[in-house]
Amino acid sequence: MIDSHCHLDHEPLFENIMEVLKRSKENGVKKILTICTTIQGFNNIKNILKIDDIVYGTFGIHPHETETNIVDKNIIINNINQSQKLIGIGETGLDFHYNHSKKNKQIESFNQHIEAAIELNLPLIVHSRNAEQETFEILNDYKNKNPKILMHCFGGSYSFFKNMDKLNSYFSASGIITFKNSSELQDTFTKIPNNKLLVETDSPFLAPMPMRGKKNEPAFIKYTLKKLSELKSVSEIEMDNLTTKNFETLFFN
Repeated sequence: MIDSHCHLDHEPLFENIMEVLKRSKENGVKKILTICTTIQGFNNIKNILKIDDIVYGTFGIHPHETETNIVDKNIIINNINQSQKLIGIGETGLDFHYNHSKKNKQIESFNQHIEAAIELNLPLIVHSRNAEQETFEILNDYKNKNPKILMHCFGGSYSFFKNMDKLNSYFSASGIITFKNSSELQDTFTKIPNNKLLVETDSPFLAPMPMRGKKNEPAFIKYTLKKLSELKSVSEIEMDNLTTKNFETLFFN
């Protein structure tokens, strides 16, 4: 199993990093991608990468943080080039649910991340909330340059999936698909092609059932994988193999 999106630099994971990694391995996790959201957090991520071979990282600024973490394409590229274990750009995107950052700041930052990802030919980890049309339109402007797009913690509508699928995107399932009130999202995931599926925890957030209410961690990825295998009517082993293959194709091909 591969946890394609978590935040090991966030508490309580960071202060318990050795125990978190130990439990991950005990539960069959082979790779973990820890995702950057701020410039300050990036320093901790670089240190985490040195702890264990199974951990990889990214550089990016979360849309909530774009007011105070201002980066351009060159800054992003220079940071990514600091380690061969930095294999993606993000978390970037648009979040109009909360007004933590002005829309124009989010859009400006998103464009800089997209351009860096295209120049480096690295996957772009995209966060989109209450911004489906805007997210698609911005990414669609770059379609001729074939960005590698990963829709993290995908919770969008079926129509948003169809639009993003036109851009050859990948879609990552989080613990949300295990929630009882997510039937519409579950139905959308049944329609996503098997070769475009990944799984993630987004830990320490969004713990899946039956761990809901606890602080999430990579070891809990097995519950999301199990639910996704049920939705797609395949065995857990088969789902593990195909999501692992998809991750390897996206990030290491």
